[in-house]
Amino acid sequence: MKKSFFIVCVSLLSTVVFSQQKQVVTSIDKTKNKIGAEFQLTLKTSVDTTAKVAFPNPKNFGALEVIQSYAIDTIKKDSKYELVKKYGLTQFDSGKFMIPRVTILINNKPFFSDSIRVEVSNVVVDTLKQKLYDIKPIVEVTSNKSWIWKLLLILLLLAGIGAFVYWFLKIRQKKKIEEEVYKTPIEKATSLLNSLEKKQLWQKGEVKAYYSELTDIARNYIEEAIDVPAMESTTSELIEGLRKASQKKKMSLSQETLENLEKVLQQADLVKFAKSKPLEFEITEDRKKIERAIVILDKSIPVVVEKEDEMLLNELQRQEQIRLQLLKKRKKRIQLSIAILVGIVAFVLAFMITTKGFTYVKDVIFGNTSKELLEGEWVFSEYGNPSITIETPQVLKRTDISQSLPKEGMALIKEMQTFIYGSLIGKFQIVVSTIKFKQEGEIDLSKSIDGSLQFLESQGAQNMIVKQEDFDTKQGIKGLKAYGTFSRIDELSKNSTKYYYEILLFHQEGGLQQIIIIHEEGDEYANQISERILNSVELKKVSE
Repeated sequence: MKKSFFIVCVSLLSTVVFSQQKQVVTSIDKTKNKIGAEFQLTLKTSVDTTAKVAFPNPKNFGALEVIQSYAIDTIKKDSKYELVKKYGLTQFDSGKFMIPRVTILINNKPFFSDSIRVEVSNVVVDTLKQKLYDIKPIVEVTSNKSWIWKLLLILLLLAGIGAFVYWFLKIRQKKKIEEEVYKTPIEKATSLLNSLEKKQLWQKGEVKAYYSELTDIARNYIEEAIDVPAMESTTSELIEGLRKASQKKKMSLSQETLENLEKVLQQADLVKFAKSKPLEFEITEDRKKIERAIVILDKSIPVVVEKEDEMLLNELQRQEQIRLQLLKKRKKRIQLSIAILVGIVAFVLAFMITTKGFTYVKDVIFGNTSKELLEGEWVFSEYGNPSITIETPQVLKRTDISQSLPKEGMALIKEMQTFIYGSLIGKFQIVVSTIKFKQEGEIDLSKSIDGSLQFLESQGAQNMIVKQEDFDTKQGIKGLKAYGTFSRIDELSKNSTKYYYEILLFHQEGGLQQIIIIHEEGDEYANQISERILNSVELKKVSE
């Protein structure tokens, strides 16, 4: 009896004995039932008449659903009350399940029920009486969440490409007139007139635009060279301002020059505001008149000899303007390069996410511990006695747990070794343990599985789903495998995480060998690690 109890404790690898007064009795009407049938769980406690008892009211007991919570029965026995609380539980999936222990508060002091394992079996169908039909073809199920993700990624990709193309074309096509740095106003006017002719606006039928730019060049020159507010003046105000400026600055302007300039400006006003259409020779003549007027105006301006200090200051200002212009152009080139680079990166990321999936891209960029373990250098090694040969992504570390085991159990052990890598906090753990007993005997692996499940419960496992099957190594050594899922609440973050576990147990020549693998559910890399580990398991028999 002691040896059986110890097998349960030791197979947990980290047994902690919780002793408390047995004030809660746990029972169930049956441990095996059919799918959808009711299990009746009973919690019974005997307390003083003045005691306050609070039974739990959960929606689920582990993987079993609470379909009925019965009223508390109260039976008076002498000076005490016996309180009986019953729950109706059911499960709609076949397999072996664990009803976890629950907390009952007696005078605000916690007491715990016992955990109970139950088995749910399929309903046997009589094929002679029940008509059978062919299996329906597989219907592809589309995940709404996956579809939404792909749609958002495609829209984001299209929006990014559209924004980039618009910005790039705007930079390339937008003909923004930038004021260049010229030494003199006449140089600027001459350059702009040459540029205007190259555009061939009036030849393309854009007469209004041609006259507008032509007169703007003349007005800008007059404003900059002669200090007459030409841009905001009417034609008559501009000519009058030129006459006054010529007298004030002693400019030698002929009446013919002023009249020719006035005629061109008036012609431009008619084109812009009265939709007049001059003939081709008139347009050519107006261009020549403007050019001659600008040249005559420039020659008539008295030459002012600047002092050496003023000339130096003007040159420094011109050089500063050139430097600022170069910096501005360089900044635009850098911005364009950054925009192109960002667009390329966004396109590549969106393409990879669409084709490979968001998880793959995230793991590649930010890293994934499970992926690194899977793709790292694995280790073949033997652990314990009787030894277990196993391949793992990292070497398992020997851990001494003998001090945490009860003395009565240690008296039965001849040798015990435990090796661990990882933890539940890191969401991945491998545990290998071997035990040799002083006296050989039959060991019930199913009971040892119960002990392993209790170990997981002691680590905070809740809502456990348990399934069992036989397991054979490549050399034909038989064992027992338990697998399933459980949830665990992190004590610090209070977040619940769902885990997947696999347990292998072997009984060999007076020894018990156990392998436990735990990782977060849904981790594809961890699934591949677990499969590779289990495929590598082999046992070496001890020769006496």
